[in-house]
Amino acid sequence: MKINIIMVMIFLCGGMLTLNAKEYNASLFGIKSNGITLNTTSIQRAIDFIHEQGGGTLRFYVGRYLTGTLVMKENVHIQLEEGAILVGSTNIYDYNIDVPNCALIYANGANNVTIKGKGVIDGQGREVAYTLLAQIQSGVLKDPLDYDRPRNRRPKAIYMRSCENVRIHGITIRNSADWVQVYDQCVNTVVDSITVDSKAFWNNDGIDIVDCRNFKLLNSFIDASDDAICLKSHDAAKICEDVEIRNCTARSSANGIKFGTVSAGGYKNIKIINNKVYDTFRSALTIATPDGGLVEDIFVDSLSAFNTGNPFYLRIGARWNKGRTGSINNILIQNVKVEVAKDKPDSGYPYEGPIEDNPRNTSPSSIVGLKDAPIRNVTFRNIEITYPGGANPNYAYRGTSKAELDSIPEMEAAYPEFSQFKELPAWGFYIRHAENIHFDRVVLKLKEKEYRPMLVFDDVNGYSLSQVKQSGAKGKKELVAVDSKKIKPRADSIIR
Repeated sequence: MKINIIMVMIFLCGGMLTLNAKEYNASLFGIKSNGITLNTTSIQRAIDFIHEQGGGTLRFYVGRYLTGTLVMKENVHIQLEEGAILVGSTNIYDYNIDVPNCALIYANGANNVTIKGKGVIDGQGREVAYTLLAQIQSGVLKDPLDYDRPRNRRPKAIYMRSCENVRIHGITIRNSADWVQVYDQCVNTVVDSITVDSKAFWNNDGIDIVDCRNFKLLNSFIDASDDAICLKSHDAAKICEDVEIRNCTARSSANGIKFGTVSAGGYKNIKIINNKVYDTFRSALTIATPDGGLVEDIFVDSLSAFNTGNPFYLRIGARWNKGRTGSINNILIQNVKVEVAKDKPDSGYPYEGPIEDNPRNTSPSSIVGLKDAPIRNVTFRNIEITYPGGANPNYAYRGTSKAELDSIPEMEAAYPEFSQFKELPAWGFYIRHAENIHFDRVVLKLKEKEYRPMLVFDDVNGYSLSQVKQSGAKGKKELVAVDSKKIKPRADSIIR
C-alpha cells in the first residue's frame, strides 16, 4: 500500500512539473510562418519575454520564419519542430553588422540556452553576401575586401561568446554567409546530432570552437566550403581545453579537422575519436600553431579519410606570435586509414578550394617544426595510408642530399598549409625539426611508382620505426635521414 501511495505521489509530481514547464508557441507572439513577413521584432520580443519570466521554450512549428539578428537570452530554449525553418533575411541591415561577429543567432554571456529539434536554420548566405558586397561597392558601407569577400560584416549563422551550458541538438544549419557557427570562450557546451550543409560562399567553416572549455561535438555531419571542424584560439590568455570530437563525418573544400589557423593561446587535452573525412581538398587532419600557442596532449583514434588531398600536417610557425614561440607536444594518432586522391578531391563543388602553391606533386604527410622549436613526442600507431604515387621528377623535382634539403625554405611566417613548401622530397612522410617521433605498425602504400623515398627525416632528434611496411615503391630507398638519430633500443625495421 505504501508503495502505491509513493507511486501516485511521483506521478502527480511529474504531472505538476509537466504542467509548470514553460513552453510558448511562436504564434502567441504574432510570429508569422509565411516566409514573407519579417519577424525579427516579434521573435526578439518572445525571447525577451521568456527570459523575463525566468526561462522556457519558444516552439516553432511548420513554416518559414523570416528574420534578422536574434539575440539569445539566459534560460531561453528554441525548439524547431520538423518543417520549421528560421530563414535569414537577405537585407544586410537586418543584422547586427556594427558589432564584431555579427550573426543570425547571437549570444554574449547568455547561460543555459538551447537550440534543438528537427528544424532548419537557413542563412541564405550567398544572397546576403552579395547584398553586402553591393552596399560596399556603392560606398554605402565600408568593409575591407579580401579578394571579393567582405571581411567583417558577413553574418554567421550562430555566434555565441562567454556562454555556459549551451546545447545545440538535432538541427540542420545551411547556407551561412560566413563561418557557420562559432562558440567563443564558452564553457560546458554540447553540439550533438546536427547537420551542416553550407557551401553558399567563401569562408564557410562548418564549426569553430574558439578558446572553449569542456566542449563536445558529437554524432554530427558537417559539409562546408572551408574547414569543416575547426579549433581556434584567438586570445593569448585563453586556451581551447577538454574538447571531444566524436562520431562525426566531415567534408570540406579545405581541411577536414583542423587546429588553427589562429592559435594565440593554444589547445590542450583534445580527444578526436571515431570520425570520418571525405572529398576534402586539403588535409584530413591539420594541427598548426603559427601564432605562439601551445598544443599539448592530443589524442586521435579511429579516423577514416578517403578522397582527401593530404593525410596529416603538423606545423609550428611564427606568423603573429609577437615574440612567443609555439609548441606541439605529446600527440598520439592511432587506428587510422587514409586514401589520398590523385585528382582534386572537391572538384565540382560550388566553392572549390583554390589551387595554389604549384607546381608540386602529391604532398606527403608532414611534421614540420622550427629550428628552435621542434615538434616533440608524436606517435603514429596502427596507420594505413594509400597514396596515388606517380610523381614526375620532370614536372617538379626535389632531391634528398643535405644541400637540397637545406634549400627547402623554413616559411615560418607563411599561412600553414601542407602545400606551402611546394615540392617535398618524400612520398610518405616528411619530418623536419622534430624530437621523439615514433612509427608503430604503419603501412604506406603506392598505387603508382615514385621517384621519391618513402620517409625523409631532416633534423629529427630521436625516431623509432617498428613494423613499418611499404608496398609499391619497387626497390626505391625507403628512408633518408639527415642530421637525425635513431632511438635505442626501440626496434627499427622497415618491412616490404
